[in-house]
Amino acid sequence: MEETHKTIYYSPIQITWNRFKKDKLAFFSLIFVGLICLAGLFAYWIIPDNTPNANRIILQISTSKPLSNFTFLKITNEKEAEILNPINILLNGQKDRFTYLPINRFSLKNDTIIIEEYTGIAEDKNVEIKYSLLDLDPFNYSKINNKYRVKGIEKPFELSGFVNYIQDKHIVKKTFILGTDRYGRDMLSRLVLGARISISIGLMAVFISMVIGVTLGALAGYYRGWTDHLISWLINVIWSLPALLLVIAVSFALGKGFWQVFVAVGLSMWVEVARIVRGQILSLREVEFVEAGRALGYKTSRIIFKHILPNISGPILVAAASNFVSAILLEAGLSFLGFGVQPPFPSWGGMIKEHYGYILVDAAYLAIIPGLAIMLLVYSFNLVAIGLRDAFDLKEGNTFS
Repeated sequence: MEETHKTIYYSPIQITWNRFKKDKLAFFSLIFVGLICLAGLFAYWIIPDNTPNANRIILQISTSKPLSNFTFLKITNEKEAEILNPINILLNGQKDRFTYLPINRFSLKNDTIIIEEYTGIAEDKNVEIKYSLLDLDPFNYSKINNKYRVKGIEKPFELSGFVNYIQDKHIVKKTFILGTDRYGRDMLSRLVLGARISISIGLMAVFISMVIGVTLGALAGYYRGWTDHLISWLINVIWSLPALLLVIAVSFALGKGFWQVFVAVGLSMWVEVARIVRGQILSLREVEFVEAGRALGYKTSRIIFKHILPNISGPILVAAASNFVSAILLEAGLSFLGFGVQPPFPSWGGMIKEHYGYILVDAAYLAIIPGLAIMLLVYSFNLVAIGLRDAFDLKEGNTFS
């Protein structure tokens, strides 16, 4: 029997995706960006310090080297913290009930724990501090007739048993994989949480720039005439202003803060989108399917948004990826200058600002690590933008056999 050669037809989306996957560098960059986004989204579930803004300050261990190990005595500082559900923790973190006191060593004697506090200063004399076992958590522990009780446990402890319980619950060891910053906060936790800031500002800024840029560009390209002249004049005025100065001016007008950065960066990035959309629509407004839509009496909004814009989605997506990169860099620059996300929010640009002075000493990693994070994320997004540009350049036909 004679075999027949079957031709498989793919949709434009499938063709674009197949072409994008062939660019291995762009494809793996997309995977890397996706992992960064997931880490930022689920940060409070995975970071060692899941307190709000990863802001657990332990000054005694400030500027500790990566992979530093410390032993801590956990002292309860309030009756109880509200136990949040996982979704609330995901959004805002969990308030910490404890004070973490770094120690060199400890010993237990009767109902007293004797510690030697770690001060971080080699010349300091070792000072012993004594705590009654009940001082560690007076809200949950009690002592009646030399019998120790724990809230929620009916059976009283003998002293020896209670000492073991305290040792298990209140003596903890922690490893700081990326060390600690100048305030003794966990660098890894703040770095991962900082990804959430960069990604969210990039997404919101791109959304704002897309809404404004696509709308104005579509109106200018489709209607032409005085509408085109007016919008083009506005585009040229905004285009002539340096982006960073424009963002700083908008930040001055709106004030410093997290949400203000969204608006400031978004309002400075719509110009390029508007220029691209205007040029693309000018080249398509006279083609047959647009003329057919007019002849059938379709509304202008339907012709633009249902027929023209889907045909120029490629350049728009490439512009969006490029704007994402610009938004991350602008946010980092704003935070470094003090106009962006304000402390204690863990912004990568803010982390560089706090620690750039340490580059000349033995703690240069405090500024280098967030700088590398910005560089890798920006480079990956650039590779994704290049891959999208090549994938949407469909000049090789639309079938795969």
